[in-house]
Amino acid sequence: MPALNFKIETPKSLATIVAQRLREAIIDGQFALGAMIPEETLAASFGVSRTPVREALNQLQSLGLVNVRPQRGSYVFDASEADIAALCEFRCVIEPRSAELAWRHDRAATLATMASAIADMEVACQEKDAVRYSRADTRLHEAFVDHCGNPYMQAAYATAGAKIAALRTHLSAPADVLHPRGLEQHKRLLALFDAGDFAAFDVLMREHVIGTRDNYVNNLKARNRVAAVIQP
Repeated sequence: MPALNFKIETPKSLATIVAQRLREAIIDGQFALGAMIPEETLAASFGVSRTPVREALNQLQSLGLVNVRPQRGSYVFDASEADIAALCEFRCVIEPRSAELAWRHDRAATLATMASAIADMEVACQEKDAVRYSRADTRLHEAFVDHCGNPYMQAAYATAGAKIAALRTHLSAPADVLHPRGLEQHKRLLALFDAGDFAAFDVLMREHVIGTRDNYVNNLKARNRVAAVIQP
């Protein structure tokens, strides 16, 4: 009996298209953390009804990027110190192990992605382009999971990946393009990955992520102090 193929190529729904665009906008910092997302304005901007916009917001809520509050509206997630700590602890567990698996499963592709991301970071630093830096930073760290060959680790990371990327842009990237420490750590991670030295890689990755956590918390506190001052 010949193999059956029932695959049907279907176009993306309006809600999915809207969700993808909103996801990019939140990650790239076009909406501030905690900002209200105006459904009517978005619907008019996309040229659609409010129904696909609401469906898109519900999709983004499942990724942790949006909080939908009945009778009050939809808001970009607002970071907390506890949430930042939990995300960074998660990264300290999954990223080093994913990197080791990626080295075994698809070393060449992982190295190529890391090298390309670092090249983009260097350009971003020269141009003081925080969004470009954040995108490259995300691409480098996601390379480990993308190439690890373990679908369960990939699924686990996907649930947090969008929020991790958004926090980079909002709380880290503007400073990263001004100070070379993060870029230098990424270059060292590349060298250690290439050499297969995962004892040292694990130590550096944890140092990198913990430093990121501390920077996020400090920047969050500074942002909250400013917000408290300007509130009437």
